[in-house]
Amino acid sequence: MLTQTLKTKVYDLEGNEKGEIEVPQVFSTPVRFDLIKKAVITIQSHRFQPKGRDPMAGKRTTAESLGVGYGLARLPRVKGENYPKARTAAFAPNTVGGRVAFPPTPEKKVKKKINKKEKLLALKSAIAATAIKELVSKRGHKFDLAKTFPLVVSDEIQNVKRTSEIVQILKKLGVWSDIERVSSTIKIRAGKGKKRGRRKKMRVGPLIVIMNDNGIKKAARNIPGVTIVELKNLNPEHLSPGTHPGRLTIWVESAIKALSEGSLNG
Repeated sequence: MLTQTLKTKVYDLEGNEKGEIEVPQVFSTPVRFDLIKKAVITIQSHRFQPKGRDPMAGKRTTAESLGVGYGLARLPRVKGENYPKARTAAFAPNTVGGRVAFPPTPEKKVKKKINKKEKLLALKSAIAATAIKELVSKRGHKFDLAKTFPLVVSDEIQNVKRTSEIVQILKKLGVWSDIERVSSTIKIRAGKGKKRGRRKKMRVGPLIVIMNDNGIKKAARNIPGVTIVELKNLNPEHLSPGTHPGRLTIWVESAIKALSEGSLNG
């Protein structure tokens, strides 16, 4: 749970303290690891693509069983003689080129569901986890331990339009070491995913929660591991990638104020 401190520092774009802001009550929510995991998996399931097999796969053959009395297994066998495939077993699941016993079907319901109250509590828990330095550090993030959490920056960051500017801001906020960590983990994916739009693999870096996009998304889109999301679109997966809560998160001042006003409750 959140420490006894009810206020946190607000930093300007130079990394200096510009004031304090009251920490919203949502950051006092107990961290429910089970609900966070359930919510993230539910979100991921809605991206699954239904898959199935050709209903006729393994069945395109004239093979028939010879019946009993021949000293042979009663499997369907290919008709004919004097050619390699003649009298070999076919069609059955335990034969070469036969059908699959229980193939995947596109009708299967792959999308999971979650109760509204559970989803809301999972989101609040994931938000609260971003204020606990131990959880953030346990995820592997690198940051300036002298900074107070939740890490809040002035709204001016939303107006940044150049990548070089956002890089300097992240350095002054003490989170650039985390982006260097992400850059060192970039690898070419093994397997066919390389040909399917998933060529590279990398770790997850800082999340910046904003209220309005005035150019920052375009400025930060090429920085490895950085994600920019508006508060209205925030979900547990943004805050807990891979179902593990405690992502290094930078909040803009107006987003913190919106949380204080109960924006999550609609």
